[in-house]
Amino acid sequence: MIYLSDIRDWLKSVTSAEYYYIGKLDNKQDRSIGVYSLKQSGTPTRAIGGESTYDTISVSLLIHYTDNARETEEFARRLYETLYGIKKVEIKEHKIYIIELLTEEPVDVGTDDKGVYEQVIEVKFYYERK
Repeated sequence: MIYLSDIRDWLKSVTSAEYYYIGKLDNKQDRSIGVYSLKQSGTPTRAIGGESTYDTISVSLLIHYTDNARETEEFARRLYETLYGIKKVEIKEHKIYIIELLTEEPVDVGTDDKGVYEQVIEVKFYYERK
């Protein structure tokens, strides 16, 4: 099984944020990525007539970057394009079959109370069940 912490740790190898969090951005450090469970409706993956060979984890990536809108957007788009282009990857010894981006581009969610710009990327990882 892949956990949010596994996604967080893997992101360190594909992007250059300074801080990485799961569940909560402690002290909201600039140049951070937070990894959260993506709330979706639906049913668990089940195979007909046997065990499923894959599972999924859906996450929301909060890019909490700087007080410069352009810098934040550029970083979020680079991460989006990186995720879009990744092939043949493993996370915690699980082969990743598909990285599905759930929006057409990073979503601008404005600023926090300190004026730091934020963007969100919603992602669904399809991975080999072990």
